[in-house]
Amino acid sequence: MKITIVGTGYVGLVTGACLAEIGHDVFCLDVDPRKIEILNGGGVPIHEPGLLELIARNRAAGRITFSTDIAASVEHGEVQFIAVGTPPDEDGSADLQYVLEAARSIGRHMNGFKVVVDKSTVPVGTAQRVHGVLAEELAKRGLAHSVDHRFSVVSNPEFLKEGAAVDDFMRPDRIIIGLDEDENGNAAREKMKRLYAPFNRNHERTIYMDVRSAEFTKYAANAMLATRISFMNEMANLADRVGADIESVRRGIGSDPRIGYHFLYAGCGYGGSCFPKDVQALIRTAAESGQNLRVLEAVEEVNHGQKEVLVKKIARVCGDDLTGKHFAVWGLAFKPNTDDMREAPSRRLIADLLSRGATVAAWDPVAAEEAQRVFALDLAHAPEQHARLTFASSQDDALTGADALVIVTEWTAFKAPDFVHLKKVLKAPRIFDGRNLYEPDAMAELGIDYHSIGRPHVNLANSAA
Repeated sequence: MKITIVGTGYVGLVTGACLAEIGHDVFCLDVDPRKIEILNGGGVPIHEPGLLELIARNRAAGRITFSTDIAASVEHGEVQFIAVGTPPDEDGSADLQYVLEAARSIGRHMNGFKVVVDKSTVPVGTAQRVHGVLAEELAKRGLAHSVDHRFSVVSNPEFLKEGAAVDDFMRPDRIIIGLDEDENGNAAREKMKRLYAPFNRNHERTIYMDVRSAEFTKYAANAMLATRISFMNEMANLADRVGADIESVRRGIGSDPRIGYHFLYAGCGYGGSCFPKDVQALIRTAAESGQNLRVLEAVEEVNHGQKEVLVKKIARVCGDDLTGKHFAVWGLAFKPNTDDMREAPSRRLIADLLSRGATVAAWDPVAAEEAQRVFALDLAHAPEQHARLTFASSQDDALTGADALVIVTEWTAFKAPDFVHLKKVLKAPRIFDGRNLYEPDAMAELGIDYHSIGRPHVNLANSAA
């Protein structure tokens, strides 16, 4: 099938590359010429494991094309995926200007039946708005009732984890398709069935539903996962106060099959392009419908506070005034295997350390370049603070002369460092671990003053005794 993808961000690129991989003829459109230049030059504008190789293989096979030509993109695809950004607006609602502009472009150029697929994460009712924009553009062309210019709007939300997006797409646990049950909807259903047929050969993974339910499903899924994270973080904060070990608690409750282990890891808060934005958008949607989502409001509040937990631990040990103190920070991206800095806990942590007078040497194996760009914007109002932030050339380089190591992202490279060497290069053998990578007792035996999330601190003097 001939497929068009509008937008070459995480969702668009992964969707396009994976659909090309299973044999479809894919045209990827973006209005940003810089992105298209990178892609046509053999690069990828984002970091996603396996994506570069996947695109290269399908480009060589002639199954994927990148262009800024809107008319050509609409002409190409019988199915038009809209996979553009939906950033949060000032009030927390999803900004749909890019989605609606993509729909407008399709309406201006379409000839023949088109299935227009909302792949972007959009609030309930967006498909109806897209339908209205398409109808409006066809009316402007005098084609409002043309049988040769029919269309159907489908909701097909993505469930991709950054850092594992290619594998998630190629091995989906479910494919959600929302469509209207009418003549055009039936034709759209057949096209979507053909499109995803390779993923359903062993067993049926597709779940069909109405459009609004499909739109809602994406938000509800992310809200549930965010809720689990904030719940566990709140339990970890209580464990800190009562002397319990949140890792033992996690194993105890996760063994219940009704609960399970997924997304029950305590840490320094969630970030990224999905959870913060989608929780806010769902809260806003509820408010517009006259309802308060009190659980999700608490989820958001807990997460906001959780990003301050590490700094508060540091202040309790090192003092509120950190002038003259130097910290190594390992991990800048909001999660491993990505360079995404959106809502990353490291941004709050580093800003707080700098505001207290500290100097910081930061390291991330992938996100350093993006982090430099982000912190230049975050700290534009405070050039003196920005001057006290440096980006190390290596994981080891970040440690030199630091009063403590602070771990924010659970990269694999951080899970088993040379602790003997680490003690030698740190000014003080102290670790503040926002991801609970190490065992407190083992750290105490090594003579490292170790502070984690929701686990008892082992006093070195008591350990030695």
